[in-house]
Amino acid sequence: MDFPVHPTFKKVFFFLFVFLFLAGISFALSESSKLSANSGQINSNSVLVALLDSHYTELAELVEKALLLQTLEQAVGTHNVTIFAPRNEALERDLDPEFKRFLLEPGNVKSLQKLILFHVISTRVGSHEWPDPESAVTPHRTLSADYLHLSNDQSGEKIVDRVKVVHPDSIIRPDGVIHGIERLLIPQSVQDDFNRRRSLRSIAAVKPEGAPEVDPRTKKAKKPGLSPLEKPGLSPLEKPGSPPALPIFEAMAPGPVLAPASAPAPGGPNHHFDGETQVKDFIQTLLHYGGYNELADILVNLTSLATEMGRLVSEGYVLTILAPNDEAMGKLTAEQLSEAGAPEQIMYYHMVPEYQTEESMYNAVRRFGKVRYETLRVPHKLVAEEADGSVRFGSGEGAAYLFDPDIYTDGRISVQGIDGVLFPAEEEKTVKKEVKVAKIAASKPRRGKLLEVAWRMLWSFGDTSRFTIRH
Repeated sequence: MDFPVHPTFKKVFFFLFVFLFLAGISFALSESSKLSANSGQINSNSVLVALLDSHYTELAELVEKALLLQTLEQAVGTHNVTIFAPRNEALERDLDPEFKRFLLEPGNVKSLQKLILFHVISTRVGSHEWPDPESAVTPHRTLSADYLHLSNDQSGEKIVDRVKVVHPDSIIRPDGVIHGIERLLIPQSVQDDFNRRRSLRSIAAVKPEGAPEVDPRTKKAKKPGLSPLEKPGLSPLEKPGSPPALPIFEAMAPGPVLAPASAPAPGGPNHHFDGETQVKDFIQTLLHYGGYNELADILVNLTSLATEMGRLVSEGYVLTILAPNDEAMGKLTAEQLSEAGAPEQIMYYHMVPEYQTEESMYNAVRRFGKVRYETLRVPHKLVAEEADGSVRFGSGEGAAYLFDPDIYTDGRISVQGIDGVLFPAEEEKTVKKEVKVAKIAASKPRRGKLLEVAWRMLWSFGDTSRFTIRH
């Protein structure tokens, strides 16, 4: 039997179907945008970039050979991570050569991947978040689906699965932290695979911990001792060359209270950096180098900017300056420089609060395609990518190429020559929007004039018609 359906119910079902259809489309678009955002670009201050360019070079090579860059990049983009990085000596000297050869064989890439992922925890665990000596051992799940156990020994030293942490908080980034450990962490499954290949269950992959170090020159065992930088009681921030306590953006705030104490530095007066002298040196280098006189004049005239740069360097910060040449500076218009604070804002957008060389920037863009660099013009970032065998900053007509590499590099300030003046993408959109609004505003009087002319024509046509009818 067919039941009659009221037209109102048909309309309700129709609108419900349309609503669910549109909601599904919007959800799919949002999910796709999230995926593209996570897999598109990686920040230059990412913990993964720091690992690949740090002094843990042996572990970085294993990461590349294990083809894990994309996996780690997705993990870093999803959540904060903690990486336990063994020293280079642990992978060069303390590791059994047979076990290292086993890891590097193409057929054992799965074991190598599991070994690397065993050193990464999908949560951020800083040195201050370590479990107390009185508390129980804390397990943490690694990216290899195994567990690492964090604890403290009787002397208060931090332990990861019976491996001592020798450099806690060795590298700190917004998306993760790296702790230096004394030797490699080996999951039991990888150890079993190695033993099965060797058919010797009793062979361990790591040499005994008490093995003496031999001096290659004298062929005698080295005496145990600590270096001057590893003396007990010396905090990490007191070591020469240690990073400052505050982020650089907080150190730029006005007022002496917010500025941290100067970082110790080897070779400087009172073992501190002399930022004022270093800024003068790189400006003098620009003048002698030639082709950057306009930029040097701006830095000399903007004494407040040069003073702030010197103060930041004295407090232990590092800077990379992208220097436009004279030809690029000559293209700036008077309107771009006439606004209050415009020269300072332009210069801040060309300063990266990291120490980058031409080699490090090119390696980063070659690995990741696009890299976003923080600038001192908060919150604007600078996008760099590989182009024509060099590094290109920005996009479209406002892009600039790195064509004069390493004009000045002293370990604290790095100057890289570019062939254009860079502006944030948001400013370019604002300028285009203002131009579009101006065109629309100019067209309104013209539209009113045309309507007035059309009305007069119709009025005259009506007068003519009445005159014709009368005759």
